[in-house]
Amino acid sequence: MNNTVIDVHNLYKVYDEKTVPVYALNGVHLHIERGEFTTIKGPSGSGKTTLLNMIGGLDTPTKGYVMINGVNLTAMKGSELIDFRLHNIGFVFQSYNLIPVLTARENIEFIMLMQKRSSTAMKQRVDELLMQIGLLDKADKRPSELSGGQQQRVAVARALAAKPQFILADEPTANLDSVAASNLLDMMLRLNEEEQMTFVFSTHDQRVIERARRVITLEDGKIVNDTMPASVLHDPVI
Repeated sequence: MNNTVIDVHNLYKVYDEKTVPVYALNGVHLHIERGEFTTIKGPSGSGKTTLLNMIGGLDTPTKGYVMINGVNLTAMKGSELIDFRLHNIGFVFQSYNLIPVLTARENIEFIMLMQKRSSTAMKQRVDELLMQIGLLDKADKRPSELSGGQQQRVAVARALAAKPQFILADEPTANLDSVAASNLLDMMLRLNEEEQMTFVFSTHDQRVIERARRVITLEDGKIVNDTMPASVLHDPVI
C-alpha cells in the first residue's frame, strides 16, 4: 500500500525569468508520507512559504509538479482546483483568518457548510473537535472574545473539520506567547497521533522544530538537509 500523500517532483518557482531570474524554488523533490509531523525550516527568503503554497495549490510552479494522493494538483485550475482543496487540504495561517462575525462553532462549521454536509454531521464533528481542542465551553464566543492561542486552536479545528488528507501550517505559532504556542503544538501532536492527521509546517520557530518528527531545511530554494531526530527513530508514529 502506497502511503505517500504528497509527492513534489523537480519543483521550480522563478521570478523575473526574462531579466534577472530569482529562484524561489530550485529543483525541489519531496515525499510526505501519511501521518507525518514534518517541519520545513530555513531563513527568510529560503522558499518555505512558497513551497507550502505550491503543495496547497495556492500558487503555480514555473516547472515541475505536485501530486496529492496520486492526483496531479499542478494540472488543475479554476473550480476544479478550488473543489479539490476544499475536500483534501486544510490550512492554518499565522494570522488565524477566522471570520470575526461568526462564533467559534460557526467558524469550524464553515468548511463543512461549503461541502454541503448535513446539519447532524456538522454538529457531531464540531462538538468532537471542540472537545479535542479544549474549547467546548467557548463554542459561542466570537474571535474577539478569545485569546490568540484559543483563536489558533479554532483555526486548527476548522482545518480538521472536513477530514482533509493533510494540514499545511504556515508559521502557526508566530503570534503566540510561549505558553500558548506550547499548548497549541502539544494539541496538534495529539491530533496527529489520535487521528493520524498529516501535518506539514513552515516555520523558523524553534519550538515547532523541536517537536517535529522530520525536519527539512531549505536554503536558496533547495533542500539542503532532511533529517529525523534520533528520539523519533526510536519512537516512531505508527
